[in-house]
Amino acid sequence: MRSRQKILNATIGLIEAGGFEGVNVAAVASAAGVSRQTVYSIFGSREEVVSQAMASVVFEVMGGIQERLETTETACDFVVEIVVSGRTAVRTHPVLATLLVAERGNPVFDFEMMERAKPVARQLFEPMVERDLAKSEDLDGIVEIVIRLALSIVSFDSDAVRTDDGLRAFLRRWLEPALTPTRDS
Repeated sequence: MRSRQKILNATIGLIEAGGFEGVNVAAVASAAGVSRQTVYSIFGSREEVVSQAMASVVFEVMGGIQERLETTETACDFVVEIVVSGRTAVRTHPVLATLLVAERGNPVFDFEMMERAKPVARQLFEPMVERDLAKSEDLDGIVEIVIRLALSIVSFDSDAVRTDDGLRAFLRRWLEPALTPTRDS
């Protein structure tokens, strides 16, 4: 476990210092003080090291908004607060801000990004089911649409969503109907 955390910390440090292009298994191993084989045996690939390092940053940052999420009363409000807080985090956190730079090695542009992002996002959204704001069978669909929507919001700014209040209003307008249970449900 200790080597795993050293590798994740080294990866985060490399991303913060120079973006994703400088992150390779040899650089991570050197920065962590472990062998390349250790990196491969724990993570399997460079992409998995980067993915798990970014996930650890996301969970750290999202942990800071848990109180706000606990006070939400609807599925829509829960989703809106995650997206708004996530955008703020991506814009302000030095490591997460690297996700906005289109460069080689950026996991946002990785072919398998969605498959790596879904389990991380699912963990963030599971409290919706626990709090009876959404049904378990709907969670995968919510995760899929929110990842796609959030990536678009973070990547493409506009007057409609530039401020947090503007983004909240935009999201509520379009998500409320989709996340409100119908009488037949």
